[in-house]
Amino acid sequence: MRDINLRYIDETYDEDGILSRVSVHYPEDFNFGYDIADEIADAEPDRRAMVWCNPEGEEHSFTFGDMKRWSDKTANYFSSLGIGRGDMVMVILRRHYQFWFVATAIHKLGAVMIPATFMLKEHDLAYRLRSAGIKALICTSAGDIAATTDAVAADCPTLETRILVNGGGGGMFAGQEFDAEGNRIGAALSGPEGVCVLPAKREGWHDFNTGVREASEDWTRVPTLAADPLLLYFSSGTTGNAKMVLHDSGYALAHTVTAKHWQNVVSDGGIHLTIADTGWGKAVWGKYYGQWTMEACVFTYDFDRFDAAEILSLIEKYRISTLCCPPTMYRLMMQTGVDGYDLSSLSYCTTAGEALNPDLFDGWRTHTGLPLTEGFGQTESPLLVFNSIGMTPKPGSMGKPSPHYTVQIQNSEGAECAPGKTGEVVVKIDPRPDGILLEYYRDDERTAEAMRDGWYHTGDTAWADEDGHYWYVGRNDDVIKSSGYRIGPFEVESVLLEHDAVNECAVTGVPDPVRGYAVKATIVLKDGYHPGADLVKELQLWVKKRTAPYKYPRIIDFVEALPKTVNGKIRRAAIRDNDAGNREE
Repeated sequence: MRDINLRYIDETYDEDGILSRVSVHYPEDFNFGYDIADEIADAEPDRRAMVWCNPEGEEHSFTFGDMKRWSDKTANYFSSLGIGRGDMVMVILRRHYQFWFVATAIHKLGAVMIPATFMLKEHDLAYRLRSAGIKALICTSAGDIAATTDAVAADCPTLETRILVNGGGGGMFAGQEFDAEGNRIGAALSGPEGVCVLPAKREGWHDFNTGVREASEDWTRVPTLAADPLLLYFSSGTTGNAKMVLHDSGYALAHTVTAKHWQNVVSDGGIHLTIADTGWGKAVWGKYYGQWTMEACVFTYDFDRFDAAEILSLIEKYRISTLCCPPTMYRLMMQTGVDGYDLSSLSYCTTAGEALNPDLFDGWRTHTGLPLTEGFGQTESPLLVFNSIGMTPKPGSMGKPSPHYTVQIQNSEGAECAPGKTGEVVVKIDPRPDGILLEYYRDDERTAEAMRDGWYHTGDTAWADEDGHYWYVGRNDDVIKSSGYRIGPFEVESVLLEHDAVNECAVTGVPDPVRGYAVKATIVLKDGYHPGADLVKELQLWVKKRTAPYKYPRIIDFVEALPKTVNGKIRRAAIRDNDAGNREE
């Protein structure tokens, strides 16, 4: 290990050994592809970069030397198709190993990577292609996203190039020997000779695997700037079209704190698993930037649907050392029964994406001996608040502000809130620190709204205790205002989840002519429990007795499943939208 991270990060620690100050610095021509990935490859070509597998049985162990070779071939191939510096390139690759070839190549070219989910439908995809001026789209042959692209391509004039990637199944053909096109898949493709061997044939599309295998592996560095746009994510809110969040290369280096001081990745001999699809920002949080800057190995499982037992088996089999996933996934693993698996390789567990309930914190620690170490950030930022290594987590608290940023909780007048008072989490941006978004691309109004008076306004609310620990309340648009009270969904959800009948729940607000909004709980029951008026009353009384009575859910809806993202995060906005649709009918 060469401690490459220390070339770009200055750190100071307090008397207890806890990070107290951090700053990021880099030359104006810094490029993650060359100065991190290739730097490691040139010095230690045999250092592990990623272990990858899928339910079909295919497995690969990629070194940094492999990543350099394949990303150079990919850069040559993309260049031959006219992709270059400043071009907008959408990438929809699920958890295929080709994502890492593609991402690194795009960075080397100086193009802008725009990851997206494979679940996009025609309206959403067309909006993204047009609004960002997408020139090239690289997508998986698994599922129907290629057909969705074809359906809207004629209405997206900037889209010049479509590239199709056969990822080897993506968990959609588990237990089968052939995919939908008749290509042999599975364990037979494991090892170096099986990389990128499966073709993908579709009219109007280029075949990525064939093109990359035929491309030269000799690539010469091309001029790029760290200040150039690096990455763009679409971030949806509850109203309006998705925002386009634009980042430069400082964002990649700022995630060193994510990997080093929060996830506690092990550079030599360890292997880190973040359970996230590459279409979402959490993937580069936990599967790319910070981990590789720390010269660490990441683990990727290319599955179609989350199965807690599978993940637990993989932790056991591959001796995963550090793990990060949303609370919902930890809860599902707990319900599966963690005691039935050898998790002794795990040394550190982190969580983010939604608030962590104290009962889950206590349960995971009881069964594994490890606390769940919470953190908070956004698509617009890296970690803003987290429990740093050496801190003692408080169950339910997301930690303290990152020493990389000046973070405050402010009231509506812009004054810092006293301890115990709820306000908006804001970040000082005068001057703008590395990692905070450059802007909402092509949207001056939204940019000005979020970045004003020298602060970036996150739209998330929290309160701080006397020790400086932050406690999450909810999104500004998630907070329920009822009869003059501000009610955070997390508070009510935490109480409900302590009831024996409740498996999962989401709390939202519904319009009420008297109260403004009434509290609604959407609940998935555990096996053996059945919906009914008596259970509704029991749950309402349960909440009244355990928190302020005004917070109890006046409406309870029992459902089979809650709407979630592919990463397991509960989508309260989808519940609100469904309620609004039902009211209109």
